[in-house]
Amino acid sequence: MTYEMIALLMFASMVLALISGQLVFAGIGFVASAAALLLYGPGAMDLPFNQVFKLFNWYAMLTLPMFIYMGYVLAESGIAEDLYRALHVWFGRFTGGLAIGTIFLMVIISAMNGLSVAGMAIGATIALPEMIRRGYDKVLISGVIQGGSSLGILIPPSVVLVLYGMIARQPVSKLWFAGVGPGLLMAALFILYIYVRVKLNPKLAPKLTDEELNMPLREKLALARAGIIPFAIFFFMTGLFVFGVTSLVESSAVGATTATLAALAKRRLNWPVVRDTALKTLNVSCMFMWLILAALAFGTVFDGLGAVKAVEFLFVQQWDLNPWTIIIMMQLSFIVMGMFLDDTAMLVIVAPLYIPLVKALDLGFDNQLIWYGILYTITCQIAYITPPFGYNLFLMRSLAPKEITLIDIYKSIWPFAAIMLFTIIMLMVFPQIALWLPEHMNVKG
Repeated sequence: MTYEMIALLMFASMVLALISGQLVFAGIGFVASAAALLLYGPGAMDLPFNQVFKLFNWYAMLTLPMFIYMGYVLAESGIAEDLYRALHVWFGRFTGGLAIGTIFLMVIISAMNGLSVAGMAIGATIALPEMIRRGYDKVLISGVIQGGSSLGILIPPSVVLVLYGMIARQPVSKLWFAGVGPGLLMAALFILYIYVRVKLNPKLAPKLTDEELNMPLREKLALARAGIIPFAIFFFMTGLFVFGVTSLVESSAVGATTATLAALAKRRLNWPVVRDTALKTLNVSCMFMWLILAALAFGTVFDGLGAVKAVEFLFVQQWDLNPWTIIIMMQLSFIVMGMFLDDTAMLVIVAPLYIPLVKALDLGFDNQLIWYGILYTITCQIAYITPPFGYNLFLMRSLAPKEITLIDIYKSIWPFAAIMLFTIIMLMVFPQIALWLPEHMNVKG
């Protein structure tokens, strides 16, 4: 059997294992281990041992549990809920104000947590019932929650970009800065869409009454203070990082510590909050570690067979495909896989093949792997919200009130998916949207 056939068999076996419902890390790790034993014999026993040490030698790995913990402690202690109440007062007088305020909420939650699931959970449980109660159109606000939550894996501190950085061996700090421009661009386009649509049809988002918004000054100041806490945590954490005072890992520790102190100051750091936060942090962190370990093992065997060089020869030399055609083919494959898998699983599956291929392509600019990391994250979110099997569509249905049907959710997402697609096109035409900031910032680690 040729090496190309072995590589193809490995890839097909991995896809079959995942389609059959196996755990992602277990399916990928089993295929990697079995292939290593069959190819290299007993000496392959060193493969998982070496990959474990490679994993734990990555200093950036320490940021994962820190940022995950920070997000969960803010959510479990109710600080995120306080923030939405503050946004309710600040934006309630504007047409579509609560929907626009919810996008701002999602941006801040993204900056606190780094996971799209966390943003959707908070938005669906806090913001969605409030907007429905005030007569907002259920299709519009369903799209707002899903579109806004997509910012979670793009705006720093993005946990998924940390994962991508470790697998692609790229500086996480550069990836974070690369996500800022596209993330804020998407958020601005979401807000512009909401404003224009509501302006054309005010019935979709009625203004709040003066009775709802006229509250004593003392209550307004209390809400303002509650809303300031998440902002203060985010700017203190990222400010020290941007100005070079702290490294990436030190910044994550600052974020986790300040979030804990905030919960303690508000007298909400009780035993249930500590227990739930610790369990959820441990669960998500371990999941990411097993995924990275499986990806490293699979990538070592896969690349050792020369599979990447074979694919590069096929696409670039034999088929003579344009580099941008290859990039578009990759993105389309993400959209198909996103109907069945989450973003981390997709990255682990295609990283051994796509990342070296992107590095080898001549796209006409530097830092191609940094740029592609942002392209990957946005495309994954489009895949998540694309009917009929988008991952986030069913998550939204499970979180939303009963009056919002799956058909409503399907109808709601198309404008936001179109905005994400427009952002991808802009990134392809103007790569500096993502690359300007990381190329001009000097930070630690």
